[in-house]
Amino acid sequence: MLLAGVAANVSGAGIALAQTAASAQTAAGTRIDNVASVTYTVNGTSQTTQSTTASFVVDRKVNFTVVTAQTGPTQVNLGEQNVFTTFRVTNLTNGTQDFLLDPDQLNLSLGLFPGSDNFDVTGLRAYVDSNNNGRYDPGVDTMTYIDELAPDASATVFVVGNVPDQAGAQYAYNSLHVIAAAGGQSGTQGARLVSTDLNLDGADGTVDIVFADDDSDGALLGDIARNGEGRAYSGWHVAVNNVALSVAKSARVISDGLGSPNPKAIPGAIVEYCLLVRNATLTTAANGVALRDAIPARTTYVPGSISIGTPGALGVTCVVNGSTEDDDADDAGETDGVTASFDGVTKAVTANVGTVSGGGSVAAAFRVKID
Repeated sequence: MLLAGVAANVSGAGIALAQTAASAQTAAGTRIDNVASVTYTVNGTSQTTQSTTASFVVDRKVNFTVVTAQTGPTQVNLGEQNVFTTFRVTNLTNGTQDFLLDPDQLNLSLGLFPGSDNFDVTGLRAYVDSNNNGRYDPGVDTMTYIDELAPDASATVFVVGNVPDQAGAQYAYNSLHVIAAAGGQSGTQGARLVSTDLNLDGADGTVDIVFADDDSDGALLGDIARNGEGRAYSGWHVAVNNVALSVAKSARVISDGLGSPNPKAIPGAIVEYCLLVRNATLTTAANGVALRDAIPARTTYVPGSISIGTPGALGVTCVVNGSTEDDDADDAGETDGVTASFDGVTKAVTANVGTVSGGGSVAAAFRVKID
């Protein structure tokens, strides 16, 4: 979670000033030779001689940008897994490079979004978009560093996490910290680059490392200019903390023991109670939905009568395409994702229907006998 109580303005992260394209720059390690010549005349005869060769190699000018590749925070739901924010890293170095990825939630970025940061995602990690589809694909996007990024090329990076089921959660800020690393060997993560001491004379035969990144969030935010590092910010927003969940209960006489075509509620008759749960919020699911209903006095629960599933026609069938649940609370053998039980002491039916999707509905039914 981001620190609070310190003001900071963050207008951008890792955005370099306009400059020559990296691909148009002379590649690092290029050897440049130069020879001078002199002409002269001796007794009317023209002569020419050449100097010794002066040589040097072009040094590595390390520069790159890190930017947020989305507008605003990613909209998420409580309990949602593998949520992501999207960043783009562009190599402006005069050579191919690796880049190390370091996601975090600890750097200040107050004022980034309208609301204050008040929760953290769990399982924070960063992956490169391997198939370039702009969306995080679990099990497909698995590379945790940028490998062999050519000059002027860009890579999309996802910062991924899991949203806790935390009441009141609204905003979680995150940042992607990127560090320049050595390239040169595909499939191998390069070591972090170390800048050549600029106080030393240049070595003509050696490729010096010169950090030229001119982004700076300030030392307080963990980044300064010309340090071979960059950072950009984004976050997640829990847009909905509640849903329009409703429960409608109805009762229907199933039989009265007399074989009547329209059974009546007489002693000995069987009555079916139907609990219909609807989620009117189209965009957000309700998770962990549990129903509890104490059977009324002067009735007896009908063993094995609990069923849960798709709602049927109103007043005709409570549950269609559902499952019959056992009466005990031992759910170790359950495999359909819903469970139920009847407590003979409290005389209450409990139905755990699980998740009710946005705009979805589920029904639970049980029966009692009129004493």
